[in-house]
Amino acid sequence: MLNDTFKLINGVDIPCVGFGTWQVTGETAEIAVAEAIRSGYTHIDTAAAYENEEFVGAGIKRSGIRRSDVFITTKLWNNVRGYDETIAACEESLKKLGTDYLDLYLIHWPNPLKFRSCWKEKNAETWRAFEELYKSGKVRAIGVSNFCERHLDALLETAEVVPSVNQIRLCPGDVDEETVAYCKNKGILIEAYSPLGSGKAFGSEKIKTLADKYGKSISQICLKWCLQNGFLPLVRSTSEEHIIENADIFDFELEAADISALSEMTGECGIHSNPDEKMF
Repeated sequence: MLNDTFKLINGVDIPCVGFGTWQVTGETAEIAVAEAIRSGYTHIDTAAAYENEEFVGAGIKRSGIRRSDVFITTKLWNNVRGYDETIAACEESLKKLGTDYLDLYLIHWPNPLKFRSCWKEKNAETWRAFEELYKSGKVRAIGVSNFCERHLDALLETAEVVPSVNQIRLCPGDVDEETVAYCKNKGILIEAYSPLGSGKAFGSEKIKTLADKYGKSISQICLKWCLQNGFLPLVRSTSEEHIIENADIFDFELEAADISALSEMTGECGIHSNPDEKMF
């Protein structure tokens, strides 16, 4: 069920499917979030860079759900690094979301262009602020996004708190085995964004064949693949029909051979980019 959970390394329970809000803004975001919550989603993912935190907060309020019954994630954007700056950015996100605490706060990218010459030092300062936010109760869990092994190794040189989550691009055919293995070894939960390969999964005949086999949709197959691999998928839609459909993934199991086949279709749904080469 959507309210099933993974347990983070610090003991916090996180709902096993997240509702993503990238590229959804304004009243559309508010309505989509409210509809998702009404459909059973209790895990909502946003970011400062999405420029929709206030609408996500309004959607949560519009749904009528109790704050304690919803899990809210947001992320620190690339134009902010450093201790004081990070504390201020978190306070701004809290204000926009209309809440006095976050369930999960992530560093969005490891090596922003603005800080490329000093990313290790700036991430260390920023993580120190994350740890203070965590210890003070402003944030229930802290983590990262788009970090590879080299970025995590650098962070852990000075970190007192191991990241609870690493949110990365993961979908059938794009598994990033090195990062996944590293995170599993450290007890860091992998969250999968773009689990449908930014829509490329819908053009895959291999996935369509499996969808026909199980009597499910392509998106349902991809999301189930994530869960059975131990990844927490983040799925986005503004369609009520698809919001409901994407929640209907708990009445079937993929066979082991089919899970392997999906993992091995390398590149069919695209491949994650090198975060050190991102131009933002």
